[in-house]
Amino acid sequence: MIALQPWSDPMRGPRYTSLVQTLPASVPFVGPEAQERARAQPFVARLGANENVFGPSPHAIAAMEKAASDVWKYGDPENHDLRHALADHHGIPHENILIGEGIDALLGYLVRLLIASGDRAVTSLGAYPTFNFHVAGHGGELHTVPYRDDAEDPRALVDKAAEVDAKLVYLANPDNPMGSWHPAATVSDAARRLPDGCLMVLDEAYVEFAPTGAAPPLDIGDPAIIRMRTFSKAYGMAGARIGYAIGHEDLISAFNKIRNHFAVGRISQAGALAAFQDRTYLSNVIEGVATARNRIAAIAAKNGLATLPSGTNFVAVDCGRDGDFARKVLQGLIAGGIFVRMPLVAPQDRCIRISAGTESDLDAFAAALPKALAKAS
Repeated sequence: MIALQPWSDPMRGPRYTSLVQTLPASVPFVGPEAQERARAQPFVARLGANENVFGPSPHAIAAMEKAASDVWKYGDPENHDLRHALADHHGIPHENILIGEGIDALLGYLVRLLIASGDRAVTSLGAYPTFNFHVAGHGGELHTVPYRDDAEDPRALVDKAAEVDAKLVYLANPDNPMGSWHPAATVSDAARRLPDGCLMVLDEAYVEFAPTGAAPPLDIGDPAIIRMRTFSKAYGMAGARIGYAIGHEDLISAFNKIRNHFAVGRISQAGALAAFQDRTYLSNVIEGVATARNRIAAIAAKNGLATLPSGTNFVAVDCGRDGDFARKVLQGLIAGGIFVRMPLVAPQDRCIRISAGTESDLDAFAAALPKALAKAS
């Protein structure tokens, strides 16, 4: 065997851009698998990533199994069948729908389309951070506004966008990590107030779980708003990486300039189509999530803790003190085999975030929580 010697020539190798050299090389979300490897044992309950523990429709599983035999083929780059099914359901032309590798990838494409070095974007301090990573990765300048009453503040976001001449405003409704939501009229009013040249990206990953009246009517004629939805949450397909955007035809068409046309594989397309068509199973999942949310609230109350109202498949549990105490509670739960996460920014970091789980998951959480609280005190 020939031993390879390290190169000593400092000029050999890639020349990174000056922007990339300023960015951290880190995994923003430490996954449960990494934590399990560090603990050298699996979690008893996986309640931290807002996954749908009820899984996808049996019809989706069957469709994916059938599609597996054709996996030697590339996926349809036009995502024809799924786009048309979504368009028919929403009552809009298929030209107003884009399929992509989950909302995270769609956000990346959108930022690539609109943000260059020095361009400004606005989000809430402590909101879902993937948008922030994309803005930073393209040299954008990110401006934030604080939460108000544990909810994103649409009016403040739009005001900040006008103040800094932002090209993008990010708003999630319902919100992650707090589970809060705004009525449709509030979101629509914020969209109407957008300054010229600004686009609102409305992240609706949890919209299927939201109360009636939270989602504004679709307005595909408005070029100043794009809405993003996913198959990761209510449809139980987080591992398939597939989502979609709804927007003005010109904006949707612009994605064809830069998107990875073969990114969504045949198996994911087949599964998503079958999952979307199984409305009965979706209703059952939504009911199961509501039951789990109530159980989480009951467990918290039994331990003297309050919960925030949730329009998602998770519940923010207020630990009653500050972020340092909540982090100790979280670490106690993890030590007890319960994978959970928490908001990262004060004052929301006084909470821990518990995803909807099965009955056995929540039994384990109920047993671990009092121990974690006692250890943290």
